[in-house]
Amino acid sequence: MFVELLSPLVRTGRMRLLDFSSVAPREIAPGYLGRYVHSQHITQGRVEIAPGAVVPDHSHPQEQWTLVLTGSLELTVSGVPHVLQPGQILYITPHERHSARALTACVVLDAFHPPRDDYR
Repeated sequence: MFVELLSPLVRTGRMRLLDFSSVAPREIAPGYLGRYVHSQHITQGRVEIAPGAVVPDHSHPQEQWTLVLTGSLELTVSGVPHVLQPGQILYITPHERHSARALTACVVLDAFHPPRDDYR
């Protein structure tokens, strides 16, 4: 729904205010509930993560920025673990192997470029 609403506005350069609470959630992995909005150039998502939930090791063609808003999240990138706390952000390059594990209940903000068509 927001794809249709947002895309014409991006082309004309007009701003669009959205509220993540009005975006339908989707479970991207067990315990990972994301709400995603898309433009022609990025996908941005607010993800609520249950304590102990895991995203297995994977990669994708998009670059990714993950910002922890609440809780504690362990992101392992190319075999190196990083524990992120609120306010910390981690950049993951395209095709770089990574996994995640919630050390506590978390809320994160993810941004992907180019957009994640599989999250539409």
